[in-house]
Amino acid sequence: MNAVMEATAPPVVRGEPRRAWAAVFALARFEARDLLRYIPVAFTLLVYVGYTLWTLLFPGDGMDAYPALQDVDRSTQNTPVLLGIALLVCVNRAALRSRRRDTDRHFDVLVMEPWRRMVAHALSVVPFGLLTALVVLGEFTWQALRPGAVGHGSVAELAVGPLFVLLCGALGLVFARLIPTTFAAPVLVIGLFTVSLLVSSGTGGAEWSRWLTPVVGENSTETLPSDLIGRPAAWHALFLTGLVLVAATVAVLAAGGRNWPVKAGVAGALALTLTGAVGQSGGVSAEVTAARQRASLTPEKDQTCVREGDSRYCAFPEWTGRAGTWAGVVDRVQSLASGPAAERELLVRQRIEARYGLTGDSTLEPSTTPHQVTVGTRWGGNRVPEFAAAVASVLVAGDEAKGAELCDGRMVTVMWLALGGAADPMSDFRHVRLDDSVTGSAIVLTPTNPLSMSEGQTDVVRELLTRPRPEVTAAVKQHWGELTKPGVTTADVARVLGTEVPKGGDECAE
Repeated sequence: MNAVMEATAPPVVRGEPRRAWAAVFALARFEARDLLRYIPVAFTLLVYVGYTLWTLLFPGDGMDAYPALQDVDRSTQNTPVLLGIALLVCVNRAALRSRRRDTDRHFDVLVMEPWRRMVAHALSVVPFGLLTALVVLGEFTWQALRPGAVGHGSVAELAVGPLFVLLCGALGLVFARLIPTTFAAPVLVIGLFTVSLLVSSGTGGAEWSRWLTPVVGENSTETLPSDLIGRPAAWHALFLTGLVLVAATVAVLAAGGRNWPVKAGVAGALALTLTGAVGQSGGVSAEVTAARQRASLTPEKDQTCVREGDSRYCAFPEWTGRAGTWAGVVDRVQSLASGPAAERELLVRQRIEARYGLTGDSTLEPSTTPHQVTVGTRWGGNRVPEFAAAVASVLVAGDEAKGAELCDGRMVTVMWLALGGAADPMSDFRHVRLDDSVTGSAIVLTPTNPLSMSEGQTDVVRELLTRPRPEVTAAVKQHWGELTKPGVTTADVARVLGTEVPKGGDECAE
């Protein structure tokens, strides 16, 4: 019996490397198709692709219509997380299939060594990484081709999503070899998140520890120029690539791959990981820090100015093409004014607070330069009426600082200039106020310090916005001197414009 079995034993594959690797690739294709049969993988993949398509096809009319590509590349990193977690659990389960079904002993008579089967499992994750890369690339390309897009993206930032998916699959294989039980993968997911939180909190959020997590999210209310981002994206992509290779080669090594290419792969992957970890821990460079300081305090040194109509528009290089859009709002507001304000030359300057990086959320101080209006780096949605309110306050008060201090009836004139020419004045009126209301006192948002409206001023503006536009425009132009006189009361403004006189005073909203 033994003699017969020995005589009929299959040939050893070591003499036929091409056929052996062909079998590995064939098994990898089978395992990749089999992963699609797992409900978590199929479901998260459909959700990922479907959600991405939905956000691209139905972006809305707000700020999403004016994407900044240096923000778009980072926004592609969060959605693949669910797919990665599903792959971690399901790849781990697929690698343990033979143990669960008690067929390990049958593999001893097969020509493919265990470590080659582990290579096939590792390769089965690659199609999911490539699919993630295609979705990420499609999402970024779609946003880049939009008419309102500005800025520049980073290839290294775009690589984070696909690398995270590959890393999760590789980690599932490692734990399948080191802890061969199906309960290990869910515990691993929880453990990784717990460890990342402990490391971050235990080091006080230090730069080096923050970048040890696969996805490092940084969000700000404003968009920075791409050369001021200061993220070590390339080093982080190298770090993630090293982690993927370390996990994959360690899994192969644990499966019995003791040959020198596998050992060399482990050493090389460790070197890549260490190099990336050291490179990404350096923090923001001195050059970027100085550039952020200059852009925040003296933006005119980095900006280009163009003339549109009677006004000048100064912006950072990536936003100079948006001057015409800003000019449309300025012309709309000035068309409702009278006297010198209707023909006044304004300086619209783009201003940012970049000294605190992407995590900063500071309010810009209003400018004291006469006839200068601040515009931010984000556009669309609520940012349009906010900018219109800033233009109107400068036309009425002379500069932003004085406009922020308005408490008298001139606020009615400011709000009419800002909203009277809008396509949907009442909607803009609601969105420009902090509490999204059209009644009572409220704070009015602008690119710098907010303005303030009393309850009486709100009542008068609301009535003006419901009346025929030509009628109110004619009355404002005819009585421009009275409506913009310092100290004019809201009651006087209401009488001049023919609206109901409010009962309240002109106290500013706190």
